[in-house]
Amino acid sequence: MSDRYEPFYPGDEEDGDEYANKAYSSPEPYSPDPYSAHDLGAYQDPYEVYDSAPYDQPSEPAPLFVDENTRYEESGAPLLGADALPTEEEENKPSLYRGGTGDPTFGLLLATAVAIGLTPMLPANADLRYTLAWGVLAAIGVLAWLLGNGARIGQEKPENLIAGVGFALLVGTPFTLFGWDVLGRAGGLMFPGMPIGTLLAYLIFVMPIAETLFFRGVFQRSLDFWLIGLIAGIWEIVLFFPVMWGELLQSPAVGIVLAIGIFAMTMLYSYVRERNGLAAAWVCQIILNILMVFLPALGQA
Repeated sequence: MSDRYEPFYPGDEEDGDEYANKAYSSPEPYSPDPYSAHDLGAYQDPYEVYDSAPYDQPSEPAPLFVDENTRYEESGAPLLGADALPTEEEENKPSLYRGGTGDPTFGLLLATAVAIGLTPMLPANADLRYTLAWGVLAAIGVLAWLLGNGARIGQEKPENLIAGVGFALLVGTPFTLFGWDVLGRAGGLMFPGMPIGTLLAYLIFVMPIAETLFFRGVFQRSLDFWLIGLIAGIWEIVLFFPVMWGELLQSPAVGIVLAIGIFAMTMLYSYVRERNGLAAAWVCQIILNILMVFLPALGQA
């Protein structure tokens, strides 16, 4: 049988044919199928305008948006995609207030100027000089804490506080046992004529809060702990030695022992801050003040 199409005409039917005795009707007029394969050349696609330029022409890539928050690779190229997202530590980091990110060196110079400038008030008004000098440190530390760039004391773990007490006992006990007499004399010279209750308040509240917030809370965020210990030790020598300068000239051994103890204490505070946090350093300073200053001074009273 041939595959060639042969039209059917009336009268061509045979007996038994399915088209026999059926009324013939003329076929419908030819209407080309717009989606048929042989008529695609004449078909006008209504979406053709959307498939034309500029989509079929190469376009320049969109420029990268880079600002101060953009993260970069080690090679200097900006990170893209998921790599550019902040880490969990960066997301949980508290935002800093722009006004609270100043250089703490200015605060240290200001407090040093107050301590040196009020030297003529000695020895009669040593307590007023201490209050003003430590007050400058405390004010700067508190402002930095409130405005954003001072270290926070969060929910501390008990083991950190225990570590602060342990370091204080480890360092303070030998100094207290072997230098009891020298420390007792030094305590009386550092705080001349001060009642025992006032001395205890200075050693527990005024001095630890001011120095912890400023040196360990503000300064140590940008410098190494050993450098902070050195700076804090020099600050305490500038603060204490003018009060007892005449006695130190007569008994240099007292000054040497006191200077060694001061630097050992400030280094320890900074190390504990680095290792166990701000609250541990604060507790450590309170315990050492009681061991090395208050108890020997109380024994000499």
